[in-house]
Parts: sequence; C-alpha cells; structure tokens
Amino acid sequence: MSDLRELAAQLRVDSIRCTTAAGSGHPTSSMSAADLMAVLMTKHLRFDWANPHRPQNDRLVFSKGHACPLLYAMYKAAGAIDEKELLSLRKLGSRLQGHPNPHVLPYVDVATGSLGQGLPIGVGMALNGKYLDKLPYRVWVVLGDSEMAEGSIWEAFDKASHYKLNNLIGILDMNRLGQRGETDLGWNGPAYAARARAFGWHAIEIDGHNLDAIERAYAEALNQTDKPTCIIAKTEKGHGFSQIANKDGWHGKALPPDMEKAALAELGGVRHIVIASPKPEDKQPAPQSAPQPLKLPSYEVGKKEATRKAYGDALVALGAARGDVVALDGEVSNSTHADEFKKAYPDRFFEMFIAEQQVLGAAVGLAVLGKRAFASTFAAFFTRAYDQIRMAAVSNATIHLSGSHAGVSIGEDGPSQMALEDLAMMRAVCDSTVLYPSDANQTAQLLGQMVDLKGVSYIRTTREKTTILYPPGEKFPIGGSRVVKQSSGDKVAVVAAGITLHEALKAYDTLKGEGIAIRVIDAYSVKPIDRKTLAQAAKECGNKVIVVEDHWPEGGLGDAVLEAYAAEGALPRVVKLGVQGMPGSGTPAELMNAAGIDAAHIVKAAKALL
Repeated sequence: MSDLRELAAQLRVDSIRCTTAAGSGHPTSSMSAADLMAVLMTKHLRFDWANPHRPQNDRLVFSKGHACPLLYAMYKAAGAIDEKELLSLRKLGSRLQGHPNPHVLPYVDVATGSLGQGLPIGVGMALNGKYLDKLPYRVWVVLGDSEMAEGSIWEAFDKASHYKLNNLIGILDMNRLGQRGETDLGWNGPAYAARARAFGWHAIEIDGHNLDAIERAYAEALNQTDKPTCIIAKTEKGHGFSQIANKDGWHGKALPPDMEKAALAELGGVRHIVIASPKPEDKQPAPQSAPQPLKLPSYEVGKKEATRKAYGDALVALGAARGDVVALDGEVSNSTHADEFKKAYPDRFFEMFIAEQQVLGAAVGLAVLGKRAFASTFAAFFTRAYDQIRMAAVSNATIHLSGSHAGVSIGEDGPSQMALEDLAMMRAVCDSTVLYPSDANQTAQLLGQMVDLKGVSYIRTTREKTTILYPPGEKFPIGGSRVVKQSSGDKVAVVAAGITLHEALKAYDTLKGEGIAIRVIDAYSVKPIDRKTLAQAAKECGNKVIVVEDHWPEGGLGDAVLEAYAAEGALPRVVKLGVQGMPGSGTPAELMNAAGIDAAHIVKAAKALL
C-alpha cells in the first residue's frame, strides 16, 4: 500500500504541475480521483500500453473529461508519455488537449468533456465485449458527481442492467463540489447507491481515499455475474493539499506558482514512478461470419415502395455481406424497418428503447471498437441526441444514422413527429455525409456505399411509398446528383430530393404541357453536393434555379445549393421553396400544399421566374 500511496501522490503532483504550466485546467477534479486510479492502473486495468487498440484491452473512459490531467498523469506513470509531453498540456499542437481527444491520442477511445456521455458509450463498449467479440475485457468509466444530474447517465444505467453488463464498472468520484458550489446530492452516497440499485446495478459505497477499501470494491465488482457495478467513492476535491482540499471556488483553476510549490512540498515532491499495468488475457475475439458478396435488394420501376422499407431491406443485405455490421434502434424499428435486420440477425441488433441519447452513445461505443454501427429512429428524434452526434465527430467515430418520417409529408401525425431541422443539423456536423434518396433502388445503392464511409453519415428516409424511378443496379456516387429531366431549351432548373423530387416531376409534366421546359435535378447527395452539375444547370437554364425541400428554409438543401453556387463563383437567381409556417395534421398532399412545396407551387414559382 505504501507504493500505491506514492503513486497516488505522484498522480496528484503531476496533475498540479501540468495545469500550472498550462495556466489553466482542472487539478482539483483530478486530485480527488487519484487514489482510485492508482489502485486501478496498478492492479486491475489490464492494458497493453504498447498496443492501445488491442481488442483484449480493458477500456477506460473518463466521462468527467475535465479531469484529464489525472488521465495524462496516468499515461506518464505507465511510460506512455514523457515529462516534456506532460508539461505541454493545453498548448497549441500538443496531444494533451483540454479534454481527451482520440484524434491525437491513441490511448483515448472517445472524446469526453460534454458531460453525461461516457457511461452511455461505455454501455456500447460493454455490449461489444459481452455479446459480439465475447472477450473478457472490462469497461471502467470514471464518473463525476455533477454529471449524475444528466438524463443520459440514467438512460445508460437502465440499458446496462437490461443487458446484464457485468463487465461495466462505473466509478463515481463523489467529491461534493461542482463548478459553482455543492452538487445536487453532495456527499449523500446512500442516495446514489439507492438510485443505482433501483436501476438494477450492484452498488458499493466506499471511502475513495482508503486504498484497502478501493481494492476490495474493485474485487467485488469483478465478481459480479449478471449486474453492472457502481462504486460510489466519497472523495475530497483537491485532496492532498490542505489549502484547497474540500474548498469551494477552485473548480477549473490552476494553482499559481507559489501555491504549486507549497502543494508539491506537502505532497512529498516530484516523483518519476513508472508502473507496469496487468496484461490483458490472450483470448481471440469471437469469429465473425465470412464476408460475402453484397447483394442489394431491387425494386421494379413504376411500382411503389417507401425508402424507409428499402433502408431495412438493404441493411439486411449488408448484414449478410459483413459480420461487422450491427444495428440499433429507439423502439421504432417497425417504422424505420430496422426490424428487418433484427429478424435476420438478432444477435447483432440492440434495442435501446425510447432513449435516443443512449442509442447514439452505444453506437459510438460499438463503432470505436470496430463495428459498423447503424442507428435509426424518427428523424425528428435525433434532435434529442444532437450533442452525442456532435461529439461522435469529435471522437473520430464512424457511425451511420437513418432518420425516417421526415418532413410534413408524413401526414396526420402532426409537427411533433415531423423532422424539419434534420438536414441542417446533420450538415453542420464536422466532415459528415448527408444523403436523401427519392426511391427504393437509390436508397439501397446509397446504403451500400454508406457502410464504408468514415465519420458521421446520415440518410433521410420517407414515410410514404414513392414511385420507383431508377432501375435496379443503377449507380449513385456520393457527391453526385442525377439530372432526371433536361433539354436544350430548359428555362428553369428545379433542384429537389426525396419526396419533393416526385413533386418536381409532376410540375415538369404540367409545365411541359404548357410549352415550358424545365430541368429537374435529383440532389440525393446533400453533403457533399454536386457543385459541377448545379453550376452547369444554372448556366444552361438562364441562371434561374428553384430549390424545393420538405424542410424549413434554413440550413437544408436550399442553403446547400446556395453554398455550392457561392463556392463556384456563380450568381444565379435562386428561389427557395421550403416549409412555411408551423404545420398541423392533414393528408400528405394537403400538408405539402399548405407548406408551399408541392407541384402546384413549383409551377407557380417557375412561371414567376419567367
């Protein structure tokens, strides 16, 4: 235990040193959990530091990402980084950023710092270990007591017990003080324990600075057979330095040099202990099914099918071709048609129920451990998990999202179910791909490419059955578009996608009957968008362009088209037809007319331009 005390002191000292060198950071939040981490990394964290992505490694997630000075101090104690790098914390170009970031650090699986996300991601990692790879690694998640107020944490508590994730251990650093004072429950450990038990977890209350108690708690957690464990550790913020220990007002503040000197003296000075963590078990992941040629579904031209149904059919085809494809849904799989995958591959389908933040968290956890995770729900409900989507990009995670029931064209359900913001929000995600197919064959072809895309990709599907426009097997490259109707005499270009493409084709027929030729472009790839085709269309159609979309006018397809013209240096006259006013209930045709995005309004807009 004396060795562990020395290591814990070193972790505190290094947390202070690197934050003082940076002039900012969170030393006190790091110091409270140092004893917990000293015992963990010395005796229980089975990790090959020379091979951080080894599948057999335990996973460590700092959900309280602001305490990363402690994490970086652990890396130094493991010999993974040196003294010079430790002291580069928060400096431009340093791998040691203000919160953990896997873009630059191989020892970090996911970005944290937006509180409440580490445990939901840990659920996905634990699902992968227990049910897919079938490896005995454990997932350790360090939780802050402030983030226990986040609803996403309790979504994770619920799903972890539902799936009996005994390989998941939450370590609650209950240090009482948050950013602006005492936390919701302070040091009320029994309340945390009661809540954990109510959610089906094994709960252990300990003194988080008692090394013997910490060791016993970890051993007890590892003996669980069908329950996840939450260790509620009572700690002091700033523990180890009497001038700041358990004192309010020190959250997120580095010690000035004079206080650093006093703290290091009280903690016994600088140390350079290097320890060897236990090695992971040398067991191979469960074999996946052998890769097979991809056989996408096909649909007869002229018939009708919903693109959401094509999503489910194509997902099954991907599952047959690749054993790394997994699917998650938020209890709407009979509407998104992810249930088709569940029927075919129940061992690779995870129901997250009505918990969209957990759907995304689990998808990220599965993705960073090598699975191709497809997550689906109504497109409108992804807004609830937008922070998780944003953070997935920060995590450098590859996830594939499908949002169904988009726009006013869903009909009678009304505006609470209508995604009218999803294109805007998905386009805003760093390096994302946004797709909006108009028929079933196009959907299948796009999904076949989507599985290999990196980063966050999103496909928007339609509730209504739409006419099959394209023959089976026709190719639709990401970043492309399709000119569906054109002639040398086109006067206006109409750009549409999904449901509005069918309205544009109706408008084409009406205008053709009146002797007016228009060009119709299917912009199925909203991001990246086909700038070349758009520029050519404007040039050949008298610089008159109409964009029509089942979405608010802000941020969707219309703005994507305008951005494309700006990038090309073209200045056509662009009319945006988007949903105007808050919709209500009605038939799809009535609502599209009321929104100003049906064929009649396209015809009117074209005549006005001419």
